[in-house]
Amino acid sequence: MLEATPIQLARLLGGLKGAAEETRLRILALLTHGDLTVKDLTTILGQSQPRISRHLKLMTEAGLINRYPEGAWVYYRLVETGGVVRLVRTLNELIDLSDATIMRDRERLARVKAEHAEHAASYFAANAQNWDQIRRLHVPEERVEAEMLRLVGDRPFRSMLDLGTGTGRALELFGSLYDTGIGIDASHSMLAVARAKLDAAGLAHAQVRQGDIFNLPLPPGGSDLVVLHQVLHYLDDPALAVREAARMLAPGGRMLIVDFAPHHLEFLRTEHAHRRLGLDRRLVADWLETAGLEVGRIEDLRAGEEAGETLTVTLWLAMDTRLPVAEGDTDGENDR
Repeated sequence: MLEATPIQLARLLGGLKGAAEETRLRILALLTHGDLTVKDLTTILGQSQPRISRHLKLMTEAGLINRYPEGAWVYYRLVETGGVVRLVRTLNELIDLSDATIMRDRERLARVKAEHAEHAASYFAANAQNWDQIRRLHVPEERVEAEMLRLVGDRPFRSMLDLGTGTGRALELFGSLYDTGIGIDASHSMLAVARAKLDAAGLAHAQVRQGDIFNLPLPPGGSDLVVLHQVLHYLDDPALAVREAARMLAPGGRMLIVDFAPHHLEFLRTEHAHRRLGLDRRLVADWLETAGLEVGRIEDLRAGEEAGETLTVTLWLAMDTRLPVAEGDTDGENDR
């Protein structure tokens, strides 16, 4: 439950003034569904870019939302810390979701997100066979995989979950450590390649399934290691994906996230379907902590000169701090 943090009078008045307009209230309601850009909001709200930008500027100054520039784009999200969070949540709770305008906004939001997903799916389908080679164009994958292995260690564990598994490479990488492994991906083309590769590697204890990373087709609390390897930058709402992934962790389980650090290579967005141009160290750490995990390690791997770019890969290792339940102990269940 959200703590009753007092709000100073000036900040409270500023927040109320910042929200006291129909379009701004509609924006607050839309941002409850994840990060959006100015382009997304102009499409959904049917208003001009200058007008939307003006509303967003006022809301940012009022402390209701935060802005995160990424290359030529800027993402906006609801404020996540401080007393104003209570004000934002209260305002959103007071909005009637059956209101015709709000319902129309949500329908248009669904169409915008469907277009984003369709664009990514088309890209993955077209590039599934060459996916591993495409990843090598940016950062030497051998260095990344060596660091992934080092962070996880060599102690065997029961179960692994690889989200956005792609060609199943992470399941291969950790194949000697887990008893059972599951990879989840939305792309049929990717899963076909992953199955072939896992079969060729003799990993009969690993399987892949189609599924939605935001609504996983698995019971919670069953994974000792959850991996998100170069996945979050493709998503509209990576913070939500982190929360859903954390729900899958068993007590004492670990989550490993691998992704690009912030950069300005716009061609990755236009040519390779990236939604986010990298992810900030502290921002992802905040997502992990909000999901109830303790961040243990954050490591950066900078690309060598041979890559021709200055891309950096960041790795985050976080842990579920609940004590593991001993086998046969049915009284130790603890829901997140």
